[in-house]
Amino acid sequence: MQLNNFTTLIIGAGPAGLAMAGRLAQLGLPFTVLEASDHIGFSWRNHYDRLHLHTVKEYSALPHLPFPASYPTYVPRLQFVEYLEQYAEHFNIRPKFNQKVSSIHREQNGLWQVQTETDLFTAERVIVATGYNRVPNAPELPGQRNFRGIIWHSYEYRNGAPFRNENVLVVGMGNTGAELALDLLENGAKPFISVRSPINIIRREVFGRPAQPIAILLSKLPNWLCDYLSTLTQRASVGDVSVYGLGKPKHSPTYDNRRGKTPVIDVGTIDQIKAGAITVVPAIERINAKTITFSDGRELPFDAIILATGYRTGLSTFLGDALSAQLVNDRGYPKKLWFDEAPFQGLYFLGFSVPVTGVLNLLNRDSERIIDHIVENNLISV
Repeated sequence: MQLNNFTTLIIGAGPAGLAMAGRLAQLGLPFTVLEASDHIGFSWRNHYDRLHLHTVKEYSALPHLPFPASYPTYVPRLQFVEYLEQYAEHFNIRPKFNQKVSSIHREQNGLWQVQTETDLFTAERVIVATGYNRVPNAPELPGQRNFRGIIWHSYEYRNGAPFRNENVLVVGMGNTGAELALDLLENGAKPFISVRSPINIIRREVFGRPAQPIAILLSKLPNWLCDYLSTLTQRASVGDVSVYGLGKPKHSPTYDNRRGKTPVIDVGTIDQIKAGAITVVPAIERINAKTITFSDGRELPFDAIILATGYRTGLSTFLGDALSAQLVNDRGYPKKLWFDEAPFQGLYFLGFSVPVTGVLNLLNRDSERIIDHIVENNLISV
């Protein structure tokens, strides 16, 4: 076991970890990035093929390095991976790869110890940037083991080509579920989406303009006014979709988002649902050998099931029960970017929020807040 001493450890070489490393590099401050896989931006390399950023490139770049001018407004997955590589090269970020963290704890001398599967690191500060989608959430559905077709979690899905002419049920209509249903349709499959509760939906573009700048503008208003205007915008652009089985949300998209329920950013799925090309069905009652019974009594044949049931942060796997009980909420997310209580000083969390204004946009601002906090509290000198 090798013991390594570093002033700042960043866990994760995805967008959040790179954003933090870029800011430290810009200030000429030392850091080390630990990455569980053998690549930068590992999860982005393995997402489904058609994925693009749902936010515009002007508000989605990491600190101190805009996207290349040649990139489109909504950056596709592989170009985003290319950008992450360029970012690491620009700031001379050299992660230590294949360093999967197994535990983090603070010693009596105030330093943090980070144990990986092969090495032990100590640092004054640890910035956890492992992301909100680290561990796939794959619930066991009633009768699932009876099914004779394919059952995949969305992390295994690349494109809809293998499902041409097949009935495919997508379980869950978050951003991923909505887009996978559209991708299945475009590849000649017959997609269905199982929806258990009302869905808040916003268009990626509203009246021909990107919705993200509008969301950023609304976020500066009082909550009540923001909610009112977002409801009006939603009604005008999406309309009442309850007749299609999507229910009618009780609150505005911005209200739900503040409480941790991310709205669906639609890239064309709604129009296909309205056209009857994608069918919405209710919750699953039971999975049978070749059919699925739904809560409304319908029983339909299916060849495959895609679980678009989201992810978990998995923070408790390395924070342990004691730290998790104090720092993590009941959804598994950190309660704050940092904690000023003495036992937790020097531990930071970045990249665990999913606002309507854009994850990458928030990464940029939150990484600056973390740097400011460290400097203002004389934890480093610049």
